Amino acid sequence: MTESFRGVEFDREAIVAKNAQEREKRFRADGNTQYVHLDEHSEWMTDPHTPRADREAVTRDVDVVILGAGFGAMLSAARLREAGVGDILLIDKGGDFGGTWYWNRYPGVACDVESYTYLPLLEETGYMPSEKYAHGDEIYAYSRLIARRFGLYQRALLQTLVEAFRWDDAISRWRVETDREDAITAKFIVVCPGHYRSPKLPGIPGVDDYAGRAFHTSRWDYAYTGGDSNGNLDKLADKVVGIIGTGATAVQVVPHLGKAAKEVFVFQRTPSTVDVRNDHPTDEVWFNTLEPGWQKRRMENFNRIAWGQPQDEDLVNDSWTRTNFEHVCRARGLSAEEMAELRSRNDFAVMEQIRRRVDEEIHDPAVADTMKPWYERVCKRPCFHDEFLSTFNRPNVHLVDTDGRGVDRITEKGVLVGDTEYPVDLLVYATGFDPTPYLGFPVPVYGRDGLSLGTHWKEGARTMHGIHVHHFPNMFIASTTQSAWASNFPHMLTEQAEHIAYTVKELIDRNVNVAEVTEQAEAEWVAHHEELAAFLVEFWGQCTPSHLNNEGHITVKMMRDGSYGGGVDGITEVFRNWREEGSLSGLQLQKAAESIST
Repeated sequence: MTESFRGVEFDREAIVAKNAQEREKRFRADGNTQYVHLDEHSEWMTDPHTPRADREAVTRDVDVVILGAGFGAMLSAARLREAGVGDILLIDKGGDFGGTWYWNRYPGVACDVESYTYLPLLEETGYMPSEKYAHGDEIYAYSRLIARRFGLYQRALLQTLVEAFRWDDAISRWRVETDREDAITAKFIVVCPGHYRSPKLPGIPGVDDYAGRAFHTSRWDYAYTGGDSNGNLDKLADKVVGIIGTGATAVQVVPHLGKAAKEVFVFQRTPSTVDVRNDHPTDEVWFNTLEPGWQKRRMENFNRIAWGQPQDEDLVNDSWTRTNFEHVCRARGLSAEEMAELRSRNDFAVMEQIRRRVDEEIHDPAVADTMKPWYERVCKRPCFHDEFLSTFNRPNVHLVDTDGRGVDRITEKGVLVGDTEYPVDLLVYATGFDPTPYLGFPVPVYGRDGLSLGTHWKEGARTMHGIHVHHFPNMFIASTTQSAWASNFPHMLTEQAEHIAYTVKELIDRNVNVAEVTEQAEAEWVAHHEELAAFLVEFWGQCTPSHLNNEGHITVKMMRDGSYGGGVDGITEVFRNWREEGSLSGLQLQKAAESIST
């Protein structure tokens, strides 16, 4: 039966059936094992940006070692320094600061959440983004500005791979093992694993058989393609290019390949949602009128509107927020069930509009039909672009839809789908990043009595607040595991960094030698987390398979490893109440010769 919401007609039953049909096509029994998990020393992981420089091994004992050099690590370091904790050391395998924005320099790379909300510490640095959606080269440059502003270069070991963290009870310190044979110990460690650190390849037979040039988008080879992250790939004029993937990265890359290459084949398993981007330069007059505290307010406003929570104004006003604000967030006096129904109807209407945009932008009806997404909007990362869809009108750009199966094989000459081989000169893998190694951790961690975090988390993550882990004293985690997931990830990292810095400073000021969450406090948080996460598991179970829902394999372990059901506002309130209570509740605190439970 056809119904209408804000002028958009849709058949709910037909859409639900179509979503289920498309989801079933893409479900695979092998789940995440369908991907190739790349070893850190694989040639696919080579840093194309900074030649590795030799250095002498370092011997250091510091208050805090921070793993990473991306936004999470920089925020943690900045907040620690602001709190008066300056004896810190950041360690990262990259050749510079930036994390995601150091590694990902593919053509078209840019943020998909507006710059004023996405780029952290804008008020502290006084920096004005050049556009509503800053390009990757600007974000990378801004990352280096943050590092200079907070004195992080002199507190960092870059081009250094941490191979393990090991707790040493004899000295109440973490021993940090690196590939540089460093002798580093730390009272505390802060692990900021990031989301986009480990490129993954599809486990397609024949990946190693291909004889042409191939690379992952996060290791883009401009020596081969020409150009830079803004495009102009002048060396591809006589090349046939294949790109596997149509997710958030490919949406940004494909328009540049289409403009530059002789011919482009885009291999698709699942289409993305592609809404209007409408980028524009920053209005300097407007930016200079912003009052103190504006960025935190903007972050909170964006997050609440993106998740359909009541708000009186839309500070961001883009394709992330506009529809929700106009038709959901201003609703008042509704029950929880009525609000859920309102959000659902709005999602049906939004997705129908996105599918209609495909028809409007792509001239070939057959191509358009295969590029329509059939799932709820946030089942995959929403995308925004004003050139991606129309690129498929170019005579040199060809969509190869695999009807949910994926590519069958890589051959010596190119890509095989069904009985058809597509010879290519260059093969680009826009296949995303691996969320699974070490349960979200990039390195092994060994706590008391040599217990590995992998063993402790064998049946799913166990934490308090997503930050503290029993058996792993003086360790802090900044990730989405049992903490909140946000469309604007730096928002969550900002809250975690403030909370971690507060806790570390309190422990130092109280002369605490060892702080470890109790088994009871950890168990209570896990139970609370599972109770709130139940509705998320139900939602993800209806989504098309992706890295966001464990490729459709919904388990208790997935729930435990997943995000906090109370959202960013909920976890922020937990942090704030815990700090205000003041006793460091749930942590067992050990001073020089005493142990007290709080």
